[in-house]
Amino acid sequence: MRRALALAEQGMGYTSPNPMVGCVVVRDGRVISEGFHEHYGGFHAERNALLNCTEEVAGADLYVTLEPCCHYGKTPPCTEIIIEKKIRRVFVGVVDSNPLVGGKGIRQLRQAGIEVVTGILEEECRALNEVFFHYTENAMPFVAMKYAMTLDGKIACASGDSKWVTTEASRAYVQELRKRYTGILVGIETVLKDNPRLNCRIEPECSPTRLVCDSRLRIPLDSNLVKTAGDIPTYVACCGQYAQEPEEAQRFQRQKEALQNAGVHLVETTGKRVNLREFLKKMAEEKVDSILLEGGGELNASMLKEGLVNRVYAFIAPKLIGGRKALSPVAGEGVERMADASLLHQIQTCCWGDDFMITGLLKREGETGCSQD
Repeated sequence: MRRALALAEQGMGYTSPNPMVGCVVVRDGRVISEGFHEHYGGFHAERNALLNCTEEVAGADLYVTLEPCCHYGKTPPCTEIIIEKKIRRVFVGVVDSNPLVGGKGIRQLRQAGIEVVTGILEEECRALNEVFFHYTENAMPFVAMKYAMTLDGKIACASGDSKWVTTEASRAYVQELRKRYTGILVGIETVLKDNPRLNCRIEPECSPTRLVCDSRLRIPLDSNLVKTAGDIPTYVACCGQYAQEPEEAQRFQRQKEALQNAGVHLVETTGKRVNLREFLKKMAEEKVDSILLEGGGELNASMLKEGLVNRVYAFIAPKLIGGRKALSPVAGEGVERMADASLLHQIQTCCWGDDFMITGLLKREGETGCSQD
């Protein structure tokens, strides 16, 4: 199963909104074939492994990280080929929470006389596809907030200079995160200040869908995001109710038309500021199953307050810059009591160069409404 997990990871960045799945076929204690879900729309791991096998597989054991599917989608059901090839036993990492599967695949195999053992490295298998499980169970994108700060909690000097807070090793790992997550979200102030591309530099074909919160549609037509909207899907969330004065309403309409002509997808939410929950719900409908949130501070604060952040990646550089006006990664009004602080659990730590990274899942008890410019 550990080998199957390693195989599954090879599909990272290519399978969304499908899960990453790995499969190993074993006969007489010897691996005779293996496979993984290589890309969305392609054969699933089990079918790849069984079709790749050059030996007789009847009576063999099959190890798979996720319950085999039992329905027709873009590909035939995996239970079908497992039964057809006369597999003797199937070892499953974790049961699929997708309503189309949800234990039905296991039942089909057992009804066909195949022994099925579940829960093999279950926690590891579920963690591998935390995005998939969250998306299928909640119909909302899994959101990972990423930021880099100094040891005294600053993301930039008071002057605004922020290049670079962290080491090259940390920045290289961020490119891995951009490959891992389907979308990347920033606020309009980040676009105006940094004019980013928000692409994946290590594997451009895995560049995330770019998302921008921009209530008043201030995004420049000559910005990198707009100029490359024809190459990488780009969505800008705005508020049609914002512009009420005739002159501003005309500018707003002209900007809308210009952005659409440039290939930008506009998402209008209700209210006078972008409704974050509504925006993310609409992106989930566009099959954006996960989002890397790259701030800034005000957007980070609003996403936290709304209860939309699922994971945090905090990169900490061994630097002290000070400054009363230097920005921190989470702005907003903050909480009034330490007891109300957002808590992380399932903590993991690692080092990238001289930097320290902490990641964990958000532990929440309730959600409140919030909007964001």
